[in-house]
Amino acid sequence: MENFKYADEQISPFEILIAVPSIVIAVGILILPRSLASVTVSSDGWVALLIGGILAILITWATAKVAAAFPSQNFITYATTLLKRPLAIVFTLLFAVQGIILTAYEIKQVSYTSQQYLFDRTPMEIISLTFLLLVVYAVAGTRAGIFRLNVMFLPIIIFVTIILILFSLVFIRTENILPVFQTDLKGYFWGVRESTMAYTGYGILFFYIAFVKNSKQAPKMAAAGMTIAVVLYILIFLTCIAVFGNVTTANLMSPTVELAKTIEIPGGILERFESIFFMIWIMAIFNTAVIALDISVLAITSIFPSINKFKLLLFLCPVTYFISELPNNITELEIMGEIMGTYSVALSLSVLMLLLIMMKVRGVKNSGSQ
Repeated sequence: MENFKYADEQISPFEILIAVPSIVIAVGILILPRSLASVTVSSDGWVALLIGGILAILITWATAKVAAAFPSQNFITYATTLLKRPLAIVFTLLFAVQGIILTAYEIKQVSYTSQQYLFDRTPMEIISLTFLLLVVYAVAGTRAGIFRLNVMFLPIIIFVTIILILFSLVFIRTENILPVFQTDLKGYFWGVRESTMAYTGYGILFFYIAFVKNSKQAPKMAAAGMTIAVVLYILIFLTCIAVFGNVTTANLMSPTVELAKTIEIPGGILERFESIFFMIWIMAIFNTAVIALDISVLAITSIFPSINKFKLLLFLCPVTYFISELPNNITELEIMGEIMGTYSVALSLSVLMLLLIMMKVRGVKNSGSQ
């Protein structure tokens, strides 16, 4: 079993519920409506989101169930129990790489979108570096602090999103939503593929369940957290389609931000709601980047326990920044996102299936701590 250096490192099942949507709800919510609208007809993208969401909820539950079967053990410990030590190390390193790439992608995406909508005179390199330093600063603190940030930020993010949807109702046109179920099987396939990659993030449960004080409750809490993300994605997508229509949504760079630009708060309280919305959404991207980088640190230090966390971050910071600067334009950034999404899904599903098979072979029961 893993011995925690600080008792404060332990977290509650409720914080796992918050962590799952915190890693999932990020850049995808800004650009996913465009991706889905480009491969589906009318409002049919919600079907792909629902199918992908149900799959994600089931995978999230199964992932948490596997990790909860080994209370207080980190990933490499129980992976070594079920698999050989070298294979466990390889998988742990692959998760570390995933975290670094995801952090780099989020940083580049937020710097690109920020320059488009907020800081048009600030070089993207400066925005990226500033955001990365904030992420590194957060990860350098206690892990419990990261979860408390999630608990603080997520309700604000959900509240502002609901406000966005409510004030968009006056712009909705029913003809943009109808007719339904016009997309062919190929369109639904690509839509589900896009949705599945948007819901990636459940791999964090392999690492974070070890910190949960009552891991028996973790699977249902994790599944509930993913459900929050699924519902939010579907609502945002339907609102974008209902306001802009399928064709327009498919041609907008960030449909959700454009949606925020269209609404007006009565009384002239906020004349530029999109600026407020985007600043709030930076919180979501910040949460995702912090969790992703923290998973990388957790994975690497579980293999090399003698490594100092702060020194490791000093090494990961320039590496992450270098990777974030590899895409030179939005097309290359989208390709990076496709590669990262495919990599994340393939890695998480492969590890999950392999661990489930080995648990069945070795007769390990899914019994979390009481």
